[in-house]
Amino acid sequence: MDKLDFGLNDIVEMKKPHPCGENKFQIIRMGMDIRIKCVGCGHSVMLPRREFERKVKKIVAKFEESGS
Repeated sequence: MDKLDFGLNDIVEMKKPHPCGENKFQIIRMGMDIRIKCVGCGHSVMLPRREFERKVKKIVAKFEESGS
C-alpha cells in the first residue's frame, strides 16, 4: 500500500465512522501522535501515528495555505 501524504488541517476519511455518524476528520495536530477532530460533532481524538496511518482510508481535501 502506498503512503498517504497528509498534512496539518487536511480533511481525511477514516475506515470506521465516529459514533455521531461522520467519517471525515480534520488533522489538528501532528507529531508522534496525531490529533484529529470530527467534522460532524467537533470531538477530538488523539491516535499514535502508526495507528492513524492504518485506520485512514483517503485524503478528502488538502489544506491550501495562502502564501504571502
